[in-house]
Amino acid sequence: MARDTGGRATRQETIHLTLAFLGDIDADRVGDAIAAARTVRAPAHRLPVTHADYWPHNRILWAGPARTPAPTRRLAAGLNRVLTQAGFALERHAFTAHVTLLRKARSPRSLPPLPKVNWPVDEFVLVRSRLSEAGSHYEVLERFPLQRRS
Repeated sequence: MARDTGGRATRQETIHLTLAFLGDIDADRVGDAIAAARTVRAPAHRLPVTHADYWPHNRILWAGPARTPAPTRRLAAGLNRVLTQAGFALERHAFTAHVTLLRKARSPRSLPPLPKVNWPVDEFVLVRSRLSEAGSHYEVLERFPLQRRS
């Protein structure tokens, strides 16, 4: 697919789903972000990755659910709420659960069918992104487990 669209594939070690994007924050605010995220309560669940699409506005090819499931939507909303209350300026747009597969891609002629994937969502993480010549490198700063069903 990368050959057909001219896109740059996401490296396996950087595949992720963004719930909230903080952007560049001062190092002394990291603790505030961690404290806010620790207050989020949400159940562990699965995210069906069944759909591939292309967004021309940012030239990415992505995969995710055809519709964001309620548990994922509530998790993202809760996290965005507590981070906003903690004074972080977050992007203001509707949340769409997606995993970027290709960046800087041209519109594909067609998209292949996806295998059935039910991605387990049993935690979320706070990640620091560092750019290098090889691309982004992600450093996990804190893990936040979700509530397991009994």
